[in-house]
Amino acid sequence: MMLPLVGAFVADSFLGRYRTIIAASIIYVLGLGLLTLSALIPPLCSSSDCENTNNKTLCSSNYMVQVVVFYFSLYLVAIGQGGHKPCAQAFGADQFDGQYPEECRARSSFFNWWYFGSCAGAIFTVTVLSYIQDNLSWGLGFGIPCIFMVAALVVFLLGTKTYRYSSKRDDRSALVRIGRVFVAAVRNWRTPPPAVALEEETRGGTLPHQSVEQFKFLSRALLAPEGSKESEDMCSISEVEEAKACLSLVPIWVTSLMYAIVFSQPPTFFTKQGATMDRSVTPGLNIPAASLQSLIGITTVLTIPIYDRVFVPITRAFTRKPAGITVLQRIGIGMFLSALSMVSAALVETRRLKTAVEYGLVDKPNMTIPMSIRWLIPQYALFGVADVFTMVGLQEFFYNQVPIELKSVGLSLYLSIFGVGSFLSGFLVSTVDKATRGDGRDSWFANNLNHGHLDYFYWLLAGLSAIELVAYLYFTKSYIYNK
Repeated sequence: MMLPLVGAFVADSFLGRYRTIIAASIIYVLGLGLLTLSALIPPLCSSSDCENTNNKTLCSSNYMVQVVVFYFSLYLVAIGQGGHKPCAQAFGADQFDGQYPEECRARSSFFNWWYFGSCAGAIFTVTVLSYIQDNLSWGLGFGIPCIFMVAALVVFLLGTKTYRYSSKRDDRSALVRIGRVFVAAVRNWRTPPPAVALEEETRGGTLPHQSVEQFKFLSRALLAPEGSKESEDMCSISEVEEAKACLSLVPIWVTSLMYAIVFSQPPTFFTKQGATMDRSVTPGLNIPAASLQSLIGITTVLTIPIYDRVFVPITRAFTRKPAGITVLQRIGIGMFLSALSMVSAALVETRRLKTAVEYGLVDKPNMTIPMSIRWLIPQYALFGVADVFTMVGLQEFFYNQVPIELKSVGLSLYLSIFGVGSFLSGFLVSTVDKATRGDGRDSWFANNLNHGHLDYFYWLLAGLSAIELVAYLYFTKSYIYNK
């Protein structure tokens, strides 16, 4: 969660996005290369040598070296990804000038196809690379991503002379400017409102970005601190506007956390549901329960072209907006669909528990419940469509609504939603588990799912998602877009 923020801060404050992408890509390649070597290099001691008491210490030492190389390569990959992920996407979006309607539409489409590529790559990894690693070679399975990463870096460098590079607005960092506004507002907290209104009027009217009533305490930064006559101690209207715009992102970030909590369920409880059900596709062929996770990516890959080429043009004809609907409307639709996904999961789980009772399988957790795993498809598919709206919408929103120098930081804030959401999901599960067990009762998450009540947990998530959606709509109603 922290690595993308660190990488984005380095990109936006020191190296720049272009240089950070190159540096992160090199680190990424080194990590993948070492990971490949750790899988290809055979152990220095054979199993027969290790049986010799005199060689046990040497074999243990060699094993530890390989383990250290393996984990060191994983950390390198994580660092490379932390710098590459937010900066590459921000740099790609920088190639479109949002001041022109045509390029504004193209930028919105860019976020759609970026996520399309990410999901397509994930599907390739889950299917092709997993097969190669399990059946051919782990070294080859790690080596292919390394080769692709090298090729991607070469292609990126070939386009160096054609890129559009963003420039800083002034010599001061955007973080310094924003921090300066907050410090000045705190120092002037005793300033009476009439004095602030007079200063705004003197400078040419109210702030152009936000209404006076929204975060009005920051307008105190327009005045010099008490006892100071220096104009340098006063913040400009544009700096106060910038600080208000960034502060207005906080409610959107907070109300998106529930979506991230729901996002954590498919790899865990959805899979646990499927493991108890009839997973046969044809006689003699059973699919792994975890393989249904690929349905989210497949649904996303199928939905994005429809959204970009059908939904957007149709809605654009009615709304006259470049992207058809606003980005906040797009995020809200995805939140609604994720809540429906939880409702679907709860209904299916209720039916699964009833089927277990009907066939006398409640106390037989190892027995397959005669209910097809296909019942889970709607909840996976709904979540895949929800991703098209909310995931892509959050990327575009946090890119567009931060100062130009902080675009990478904006995208890392989007990533942090899912990092924090994952922690909150674990905390929520632990809390519910402790609250529902005791007095001889099984918790909602009993090891034997037939004794648990996963359906109650899904209903809880659906209810919390509904509350989240109401709060989100409340805050978005007063949100003013940063133009």
